[in-house]
Amino acid sequence: MTHHQPTRGRPRVALVTCSRFADLYPDDRLVLAPLAARGVTVEAAVWDDPRVDWAGYDLVVLRSPWDYAPRRDEFVAWAASVPTLVNPGDVVRWNTDKRYLGELAAAGVPTVPTSWVVPGDDWAPPPTPGRYVVKPTVSAGSLDTGRYDPADPAHRDLAVAHVRRLTAAGRTAMVQPYLDAVDTAGETALLFVAGPDGLTFSHAIRKGAMLDGPDLGVEGLYRPERIDARTPTGEQLAVAGRVLAEVPGGARRLLYARVDLIPGPDGAPVLIELELTEPSLFLGHADGAAERLADAVLVHLARH
Repeated sequence: MTHHQPTRGRPRVALVTCSRFADLYPDDRLVLAPLAARGVTVEAAVWDDPRVDWAGYDLVVLRSPWDYAPRRDEFVAWAASVPTLVNPGDVVRWNTDKRYLGELAAAGVPTVPTSWVVPGDDWAPPPTPGRYVVKPTVSAGSLDTGRYDPADPAHRDLAVAHVRRLTAAGRTAMVQPYLDAVDTAGETALLFVAGPDGLTFSHAIRKGAMLDGPDLGVEGLYRPERIDARTPTGEQLAVAGRVLAEVPGGARRLLYARVDLIPGPDGAPVLIELELTEPSLFLGHADGAAERLADAVLVHLARH
């Protein structure tokens, strides 16, 4: 990617990425032209590059630092050190550990039922019928995640081994029922960006089912996804609003948010994940999405 040279009076914005995508993930590049058209000097910057002068930017925007999970403590400390970071460092700390789902559930937000297995705990597969999912509380790109069928003895052994592998590494595992509706309805991701009065809905997409069995490892930083544009229902928008209302410190501080919903057993939407740190925003799947994100950056530049 060609780095824009600073111009007197033009705000400087960093789009934070990882070394694998040092020139930005292709979808994120879509916002470069709209930002330039709005008078913003924009550069890609790798989060753990010691040569970057973060204080030299008027705004630092998290985009694709997808290699942070094995070094979450280092990443959270870095985020806390960048005062112009969006989303803010305290949100990053809260959102990069999926135990936030338990807090949201306690606040009355409809979420996928989740149990937690901390290092040192013994765990046995749930006795109830129905497939379930095992994953770590700290991860990105659906890595270290598997789907298991309790009717298959081999799956039971693989699930136990999966949990033990996570906890032996000092990680907390989470176990959730696999919601079958994802195989037909898919997962709905609702994207929100900052406006003058707080977050506003931008667009939504449908993600197809990604998990097809036990965790046997994935090459790369994320699992491939099948993405299509989608129009959300009023019920989905209402649940997303309930989710965002519970963000610590208030959703008004956010540049963007992605709320991932799946139909529960009764068909009503439930939260599978709230993405506030490094979500794909699927700018290429909705007309005007990149422009709306660029406008959101201007909103935060004005605040800073």
